[in-house]
This record gives sequence, C-alpha cells and structure tokens, in this order.
Amino acid sequence: MVGWEAIAGMFGKNAGTEDLEAFYPVRPECKADIPKTRFRPRAGKTLSARRWHAAFSEDGHLDIAKVLRRIQRGGIHPSIKGLVWEFLLGCFDPNSSFEDRNQLRQQRRERYGMWKTECQNMVPVIGSGKFITTPIITDDGQPIEDGGWHVTSAVADKKVAQWMLSLHQIGLDVVRTDRALTFYENETNQAKLWDVLAIYSWVDDDIGYVQGMNDICSPMVILLENEADAFWCFERAMRKLRENFRCSTNSIGVQSQLSTLSQVIRTVDPKLHQHLEDLDGGEYLFAFRMLMVLFRREFSFIDALYLWEVMWAMEYNPNIFSSYELPSTASDSNSAQTFDQKLLKQYGKFERINVKNGHTDKNSALAVYLAASVLESKNKVILKEAKGLDDVVKIMGDITGNLDAKKACKEALKIQNKYLKKAKKS
Repeated sequence: MVGWEAIAGMFGKNAGTEDLEAFYPVRPECKADIPKTRFRPRAGKTLSARRWHAAFSEDGHLDIAKVLRRIQRGGIHPSIKGLVWEFLLGCFDPNSSFEDRNQLRQQRRERYGMWKTECQNMVPVIGSGKFITTPIITDDGQPIEDGGWHVTSAVADKKVAQWMLSLHQIGLDVVRTDRALTFYENETNQAKLWDVLAIYSWVDDDIGYVQGMNDICSPMVILLENEADAFWCFERAMRKLRENFRCSTNSIGVQSQLSTLSQVIRTVDPKLHQHLEDLDGGEYLFAFRMLMVLFRREFSFIDALYLWEVMWAMEYNPNIFSSYELPSTASDSNSAQTFDQKLLKQYGKFERINVKNGHTDKNSALAVYLAASVLESKNKVILKEAKGLDDVVKIMGDITGNLDAKKACKEALKIQNKYLKKAKKS
C-alpha cells in the first residue's frame, strides 16, 4: 500500500515514473522490454484524491463536469483510478447518493455471485484460485480425463459446451496478459482475471470470449480489489467495445470502425488515403489492433490507462448510466436535452462536439480519430517510404512506445473538427 505522503510527493516537480510504478510494479527482468512511460501526475491538472472527494456533495452527488475537466487536462491519479472509472464507464449515476450507490453495488455483487455459483456448478475450478489452460471437453462434449477437477459427464447443451470449450483459451490468454507486472506473478490474481472473463463469456453468450478481451479486463482486475466490482467495470467497458469483438466468417468486429477511419482520412487527407489505396491498404486493416484493444499494445501499461481515461472523459455522455439501466428513458432524455446548455457542460469534449453537430454515428468513436491522428503523424513517412502494405504495417508498428497519449488526443479532436466541417460542406 502506498502511503499518503508518497502520494503527495507524486505531485511534486520531480515526480517521475518510478513513483507511479509503486502502484503497478514491474518485474525487474522485464523493465528493459516495456515501452517507456510518459504520463506523470501533474499538480493542478491531474485529478487527485483530494479533488475527487471534494467533487461530491454531502449526500454523494458528484459534480461530473468538474471531474471531466480535470481528467481531460491531466488524467487520474492511480490511487483513485478504479473508483473514477466506475463513473466514466456508466456503472454509477453522478446524480445518485452514496446510499443509492451502495445499494446498487451490493445488488450487483449478489448478481455476480449468483452467476459465479452457476458457473462453479458446471466447472468447479472457477473461484478456486486456480485456472485451466488445457481443454476440459472434446469438440463433441465428452469430458477429458483430469482427475475429477473439471467436468465429469458429457455435455449435451450447445451453449454450455461452447462456453466450456472457450475456458482453456481464456486461460492461455491470461498467462500472456501483462506478464511484465508483478501483480500477475501471483496465480490467485491470474485466476481472478480468468474468473471474470469466464463468467462474462457465460453471461454474454452472444459474443462470448474473444482474444483481446483479456487486455481490456486486466486493468479493471488490478484497479478494483473486489472481483464483482471489477466484473461490472469490465462489463460496462464492453458495452462500448463489444461490437469490436463480434466476428464471423465474413467480417471482423472492427470493420465498421475501419470503414469510418477510411472515410475520415479520405476527407481530411485525400493524398494519404489515395496512397494507401494504391498500396491495397484502403481497408485500413493495419489499424485493426489499435481499435480492437484501444491501443493497449502501443503504450506502456500506465500510459494506456491514462489514454483510456482521457478518452472516456472526452466521450462521456451524462445519459450513459440511464442508457444502460433504463434504455427507453435514456433515448427520450437524449433527444429532449440535446441543447440544454447546462447539460452540455456535463458532456466530454468529444461528445459535446458530436451533440452540437447532431453527429450520432456510434462507429465514429474517439478511437477512430485517435487512429487517424496516428496516421497523420506518420503522413510524410508513409508517403515517402511505404512502397507496399508491409511497409505501412512496419511504420505503424514502430510507433509502439513512441506515442504521446495527450498529444494524440488533442490531434484527434482537431481531426474530428476538420472532418465534421468538411463533411458538412460536402
């Protein structure tokens, strides 16, 4: 546990990444292999624990506009990230009281507990502090001998069988997830991540588990000590991202966003788009990974978290909670409150621009404009050096560890403005 004196010190002029790594320790043998961290908490800019607590009224109502402004300026201090993320992702309504949220949190923990028990009854290893990395049933539902630890009888139900067949893949991905962090040296923590992903894939049987979800879920498991709270934070994040993971034999989940990215670049930088078209890169598949897992691989762990929270703050819509809890009510309030100036202050910068312009395309997420800003930053190199699609892939691959998250977000907003203006004229 990091003490308050240490936390205060992290806002000093000489605060560095060494202090931040006290929250997310890296295994010594891995330090040379991970991308450089650029984010540092800044006094007067980063949302601190003191500012966070001061943003609540006596009964617990949160001044979300004030919080968003601070996050957009300098991110969130590690000591409160998990708590703030729950609001950014729509787990809780800023207009609720402490009591309301405590009741809702307890209800959700109980619901998660029910799902977990349901899964445990089918696969007892769930919740044991262990996890699996080998198949527990055959493709036709027959149990694989394992000493009675997993499944003991044939599985006829297609939903159950499909879920069980995914569990070892989740385990294999868990082993590979954020291996540089000491947090995952502990098998219990790996098992916690596996449990959350396994239970999520049971609950969301439409999409189930897809590789990459582990990269989204891992920070929630690290930031939120209670497993159920981590699950619900992940579940809310997946509300934003789940279509990215919907794949079929004919399409990939992020295809619609890739199409939007193509449209954005075609509009704001026709020359670059034409060059990519000439290289057979007009489908922008080289940006697949960026959009799929929200730039997790392009940044250090700490910088990725900073990028996410700034993105979520910029995309924040005050109706997010009601849109998840009461969808029909939310759609009515969205249309009724669009031009309420007081309410507009409760929107993030990116979403506010969309609302003002009547732009509601869900595929035009900030991540698309971020990808566009990365492409634009490599404009000259791509035009000069890329003679084939492999060259584009290499150029984009070289950005790992060399991106500035704050600068990328600023550029993304500029591209959004430019795109919307040009789109209006056409």
